Amino acid sequence: MAKVGLVLEGGAMRGMFTAGVLDVLMENQIDFDGAIGVSAGATFGCNFKSKQIGRTIRYNKRFAGDKRYCSFWNLIKTGDMFGADFCYNQLPNVLDVFDLKTYSENPMPFYVVASDCVTGKPVYKELKTCDEHDLTWMRASASMPLASKVVEVDGYYLLDGGMTDSIPLEYFESIGYEKNLVILTQPRDFVKKISKLMGLMRLALKKYPKLVDAMAKRAEVYNKEKALVFEREKAGKTFVICPETDLGISRTEHNPDELQRVYEEGRNLALARLEEIKKFVKR
Repeated sequence: MAKVGLVLEGGAMRGMFTAGVLDVLMENQIDFDGAIGVSAGATFGCNFKSKQIGRTIRYNKRFAGDKRYCSFWNLIKTGDMFGADFCYNQLPNVLDVFDLKTYSENPMPFYVVASDCVTGKPVYKELKTCDEHDLTWMRASASMPLASKVVEVDGYYLLDGGMTDSIPLEYFESIGYEKNLVILTQPRDFVKKISKLMGLMRLALKKYPKLVDAMAKRAEVYNKEKALVFEREKAGKTFVICPETDLGISRTEHNPDELQRVYEEGRNLALARLEEIKKFVKR
């Protein structure tokens, strides 16, 4: 029997779209044999394994305007725009408690993707418990270049997984997931272009020339990955959920109404295609 996977693209606050889709999946008891998330796909997708419907949109709206969560104040003070202690300690342990017990007991494997600064290659890590060590890997997966410090863990120097593998469908297929529901946060016709900040990245990441090279090729790699997703869709191997048009939301959006709007867009699209989804994931 084919294993069915769930693949979650990142995109910072575009991830509210993903959160809306995932909540609908949970509300309808749709599960998977494994899941993998990149950047925001990791930090928001972990709530799917812990089965916490509504948690992602709830805490994002609650803390959208809190400088401890995401701000240039954080960036200047700590080197991380998204406050590391606030996001990966205070928030999950005190302010909106993450269900570690349910996460650990859920048999579905959950993987994250980070980028190895030294090799310029993606690194894949299964997070089995979401304890403090696992959360360091999750933080690495979501540590955007120019807005985050390099994360050191298990001998690696890591940054955002989207720098090297934004849509890890090929990896998931390679470890046995033959059918995959893929949630993208860009519309079908989106074509990535070389970043306008490439010059600044060359300067900021000069210690890591292979990562700089990977970033220079990121648009090309991303567009090929996206083409693979739709190629597999034609073959009946993927089911793709993505926005119908550009979401029009800032990567660091602070307006709760905008977060809710994008979340509802994800919900509405998932609800509209719910029967198709159920048919696709049926074993």
